[in-house]
Amino acid sequence: MQKSEKRLKVLFLCTGNSCRSQMAEGWARHLKSDVIEAYSAGVETHGMNEKAVKVMAEAGVDISSHRSKHLDEIKDVGFDYVVTVCDNAHESCPIFPGKTKVAHVGFDDPPRLAKDAVTEQQVLDIYRRVRDQIKGFVKKLPACLEQKN
Repeated sequence: MQKSEKRLKVLFLCTGNSCRSQMAEGWARHLKSDVIEAYSAGVETHGMNEKAVKVMAEAGVDISSHRSKHLDEIKDVGFDYVVTVCDNAHESCPIFPGKTKVAHVGFDDPPRLAKDAVTEQQVLDIYRRVRDQIKGFVKKLPACLEQKN
């Protein structure tokens, strides 16, 4: 992408904008800010997940200043892509006007998986696994989105 070209506006959408979509936004800002203008939101707001903030910080990405946002707060942004990162958001994803393309890339829900974990280490390992999966996806952006459409 040449410097004269605009960055793609990509929204990562999840149910509560507390964990997976926040990680995706953090990775996109950290790894792809030259080609992607990243946003995240939820179909609801659940507040920031402290464990997501912690494991992202371990990887050198600070999302501690992020906040959980409802989709309505950014409805006027003209997105190029909306990436739903959980099944619920995919199923309840609203129609976006104009040229916006929607892609679904589901990731496991760390809080749900971690509820049966016995130790804090087990909990964090679940969050780390999902964090690393999201990082792998974001590294392939935007090419992998263009292939989906």
